[in-house]
Amino acid sequence: MERLRTLLTSINGKGYKAYKELKGSYQFDGFRLTIDHVQGDPFAQPSRITLQRTSEELSLPAEFYSSKIRKLASEDFLARAIAIAIRSEIKGHRGIGKSGEVRIETSGQQILGRNALLLDDTCVEARLTVGLPAAGRRIVSKEAEAIFFQELPNIVAQSLCFEHLDKEQFKQHIESAEDQEYLRDQLRQLNLVAFVADHSLLPRQSGIDDRPLQNNAVPFIAPESLACTLTLPNRGKVRGMAISQGVSLIVGGGFHGKSTLLHALERGIYNHIPGDGRELVVSDASAVKVRAEDNRAVSNIDISAFIDRLPFDRDTSRFSTENASGSTSQAANIVEALNHDATLLLIDEDTSATNFMIRDDRMQQLVSREKEPITPFLHRVRELYRDFDISTVIVMGGSGDYFEVSDTVIMMDAYKTADVTLKAHSLIEKANHHPKPELPMMINHAAPHRCVGQLNPARGKKEIYIEARGVDTLLYGQHEIDLGRVEQLIDIGQTRTIGLMIHFYAKNYAHKTNSLNAGLKMALKEVEEKGLDILSPWKIGTLALPRLHEVAAAIHRLRS
Repeated sequence: MERLRTLLTSINGKGYKAYKELKGSYQFDGFRLTIDHVQGDPFAQPSRITLQRTSEELSLPAEFYSSKIRKLASEDFLARAIAIAIRSEIKGHRGIGKSGEVRIETSGQQILGRNALLLDDTCVEARLTVGLPAAGRRIVSKEAEAIFFQELPNIVAQSLCFEHLDKEQFKQHIESAEDQEYLRDQLRQLNLVAFVADHSLLPRQSGIDDRPLQNNAVPFIAPESLACTLTLPNRGKVRGMAISQGVSLIVGGGFHGKSTLLHALERGIYNHIPGDGRELVVSDASAVKVRAEDNRAVSNIDISAFIDRLPFDRDTSRFSTENASGSTSQAANIVEALNHDATLLLIDEDTSATNFMIRDDRMQQLVSREKEPITPFLHRVRELYRDFDISTVIVMGGSGDYFEVSDTVIMMDAYKTADVTLKAHSLIEKANHHPKPELPMMINHAAPHRCVGQLNPARGKKEIYIEARGVDTLLYGQHEIDLGRVEQLIDIGQTRTIGLMIHFYAKNYAHKTNSLNAGLKMALKEVEEKGLDILSPWKIGTLALPRLHEVAAAIHRLRS
């Protein structure tokens, strides 16, 4: 501790690079500070530090991390506590560039597996970034000393001491996550794909603000015919709407809550923090939102079950393009989801290609089957469930053709739900029907897929160049991967991890199997067992765990 103070005094006023002398570990009263990496410039990425306390100093009851989900929720809560303490204690801007900036990576409304804070039986370790203060490009030791000797000890005392935390809030955070995990695990046993608890608040503040809408939000109430009551480990009995396996439609007028419900189901793959409003909205863990994605790259995907006989004899059993259309991109997105073990597809009519979703009777009479290469999803959706146990939830406001292939029809009316399945099915009998056209063979959705040649992360003189520029953009070697329409990717930490995961897979697993899916599953399993730290040669705290589906989505969007 005093060694650090002496070093700071000795480098005061020197050029910024003299800060590198601080690298190392220092024992403070009640915690250990390690300066892992020192930035070379006040405008560079901030320095990386670690704050470590023993389990005795933290005094966290063992029950708070007695299972995988409890440990994850405790890590999330403690990281958020540090973030709150930073906002309270850190003075802020202290010179040029990033001087005085202190951060810890945390999640938004969801609880994600991260490496910003790690908890085990022996200690708790928090990874922060600190912008070391500078005037011009000269060291300002007095300001750095205030960060290290006043503000950081206060942050540790407030956030990494169980006695100083809100114990009831902490317990609620853990039990809520545990209930959500338990509920999601129960879905398949109950032949369900999703559950939406009564009194959930689904609307969000805005398209860019994921917090719950506070004013005029209508609490969700399940229609009696779709309601069921489940018993959770902590909350006990909970009533809500059960969405069964099969084909479910969400219908209703515009702006009545159809897409809001679907969006909640998209995010139902994640656990949410207490107060989010969607704490008990859960979906099958493999659920994938699919949509049209004009201009995306597609590489060697068999879309022939949906699109065949393209002009100029283009092969759709190994379809590739640098610039997919709405229909070919949506077909590719569905096939890729199935290739990576999705058992639930989520589709919104508003973000789909119309000619991919439906072709009404009159259009079929005008344009004969032999002149139309697209097999509408309408003609495949039941087959997916019947033959492959793949369910679908579709927001549909413009076509009643899907009534005939549906198992359940849910109507949204001013954000209130009703079961209109019987009424929708009664309308089928009144419609004029034409025979369903002969369909091409259904896809082999377990087909192997390799793309090892594209996975070189080198760029220029750098052997490895991997960088996330926001949630939506990943730079991987020579490639810029657009993830803007991979809608269940929610955190820049996941994007960073995806880049590192691709390289980890290419180096360790790509040559062990012909199946991209099998190789990625092995890589992801190792990361889950050993931790996110195995992906980086340096200690960093900015990674968050993605799903298999989002890692695969990035690989499939490589342009090559």
